[in-house]
Amino acid sequence: MAKKEVVKKIKLQIPAGKATPAPPVGTVLGPAGINLQEFCTKYNDATRDKMGDILPVEISIYDDRSFDFVIKTPPTSFLIKKIAKLKKGSVKGANETIATLTDAQITEIAETKLPDLNCYSVEEAKKIVAGTARNMGVAVETKETESE
Repeated sequence: MAKKEVVKKIKLQIPAGKATPAPPVGTVLGPAGINLQEFCTKYNDATRDKMGDILPVEISIYDDRSFDFVIKTPPTSFLIKKIAKLKKGSVKGANETIATLTDAQITEIAETKLPDLNCYSVEEAKKIVAGTARNMGVAVETKETESE
């Protein structure tokens, strides 16, 4: 069998377990020529355990109209809002503090995001997550600030 050639790569952010052939999924994947119902069924089955989360998915479409997809971890900002119980980040960004996360909460987010981040250790991932949190107006309690 000949090797299938990737014709198109599409990235979407879809709520887990709630993909439907209706817009926005249908309008993006329809022109690509793949079976929308088949994609939605496979995606919903694969993400059923993460209901409520928004998951990025990278879809590879091949020349014979078959496809496969890779589900990524939820966006860092989504995880921060979920743990801090926020609807949205600060309007003024880092200039306005609207919530505070503990070091343990930052570690939890960093461990979740580690497979998709461009780093090798949890400590490096924590710095990335803390930076995103600060830009959203969420203060971070680190061990250094607690001891001072």
